[in-house]
Amino acid sequence: MKLMGVDTRARIRKIIVYAIYIILLSSLQVSFPDKMSFAGQTADLMFVFVVLAGYFNGFWDGAVVGFVSGLVRDVFSPPAVIGLDGDVRVTAFIGALTLFSAGIIGSAFFTKRMHRNIPFSIVAVIFVTVCYKTAGYVLIYGWSSLAGAESSLYTPLTAFVYSFLPQLLLNTLAAIPLIFLLRFLGPVSFKNNAKQDEVIDKQGGGTWLGI
Repeated sequence: MKLMGVDTRARIRKIIVYAIYIILLSSLQVSFPDKMSFAGQTADLMFVFVVLAGYFNGFWDGAVVGFVSGLVRDVFSPPAVIGLDGDVRVTAFIGALTLFSAGIIGSAFFTKRMHRNIPFSIVAVIFVTVCYKTAGYVLIYGWSSLAGAESSLYTPLTAFVYSFLPQLLLNTLAAIPLIFLLRFLGPVSFKNNAKQDEVIDKQGGGTWLGI
């Protein structure tokens, strides 16, 4: 007699696997930043993982995994900004909002025709990284101007060369092992003979949330 159906096991598998990856990657991110840095930028493992989760497994996976990962980031390393009074203040929920958005944008590349398309998943990582860096540059510049503080940002061209390009390179390199981990040791099992689209339709799309 089976205690759990196939769907229930698949949902539990998703939650456990996602939890393991979130804990592992967030720990690596804050423990060994110097080992993953180049030209002043650091490979953003959590960001890349969230984008790929959304790309491979759909909107709800990207949104939920992104939000939870962002909360973990806010606990480990919340960003600091200059307040309107000129004092440096620690922010809250910036990480959650950022990674939540990254997961949703990553899921925009999730279509029937592109299920498990590994080469195109790298394009998704590059695209979302560009969106992230551009939005961050604009927001920091705007907030610094609003706070009346002198901005330490590069000019757009210098930022592209010394900030955007190194981050794109590092995130692309980080995506390669994460892609294969999600494909072969990920939250969705492809052991059966069912078509991949059918497996993702059955186990993706947020159905794993309804335990």
